[in-house]
Amino acid sequence: MPTNHTQPTVTVLGLGPMGRALASAFADAGVRTTVWNRTPGRDAEPVARGAVSATTAEEAVAASELTVICVVNYDASDAVLRREEVEAALKGRAVVNLTADSPDRARSTAAWAAELGVEYLDGAIMTPAPSIGTPEAVFIHSGPADLYERYAPVLAVLGGTHTHLGEEIGRAAGFDIALLDIFWTAMAGYVHALALAKAEGISGRELVPFAQGIGAILPPLFAEFAEDFDSGSYSGAINPLTSGVSTMAHVVHTAESHGIDSGVMRAAEGLVRRTIALGHGEDGVSRLAEVLGRR
Repeated sequence: MPTNHTQPTVTVLGLGPMGRALASAFADAGVRTTVWNRTPGRDAEPVARGAVSATTAEEAVAASELTVICVVNYDASDAVLRREEVEAALKGRAVVNLTADSPDRARSTAAWAAELGVEYLDGAIMTPAPSIGTPEAVFIHSGPADLYERYAPVLAVLGGTHTHLGEEIGRAAGFDIALLDIFWTAMAGYVHALALAKAEGISGRELVPFAQGIGAILPPLFAEFAEDFDSGSYSGAINPLTSGVSTMAHVVHTAESHGIDSGVMRAAEGLVRRTIALGHGEDGVSRLAEVLGRR
């Protein structure tokens, strides 16, 4: 059964770059930390900082009242947590899963934990491994509020901000997926722009200050479009879709004239043209979200 120390004991399962950063931050803060990784040899950094290395996952779980797992996806976390020996060691304890995956996987894992008698919080880390232990780290969590409040002090040693998004277990993963959607589509657009610029004799270094300028106009647009979408106004007073689609076509034409694959921009342009065909040409970009959400 869980130990009864004044300060919680923590086990970290998974010692990739993020897991090592988590374990090291716990150990640096004086939290009694046990670590385990499926592939041996990755525990040197947290052990040097005071963590104890376990030889098996069940030994690691049994050493602490709280287990934090951070691996590549829920297939990997299931492969660790849902072994008979580990399940036996977990009963009556708590798990915070900081593995990135989909909301439905978070819900199915929570159902497994409830059946097993394990307290469960889901979460996500929204910043890279070097941010752990610093004010720049950003964590989001979902699940039972009393469980979050109980372990918030020990999670706080990981640095940065921690936000409990509600008791519905899939909310943290839902936020994570939506935010990753922004990141990866933005990165796809940026690397496409680098390829297009190079084809026109423009170096990445020449483009970057102007690209940063484009990036700087996005935060207020995020807020404006969110308000338009939530309110259902879909305002296109400044930049209607009929105007925007013309510039998208210019990008596709120029890129493809250089033999550059424009599948991402063609998909975006196709969505805009479909929305215009539905009679929404005078609306703004936020209307696209409404069309995408139609069933």
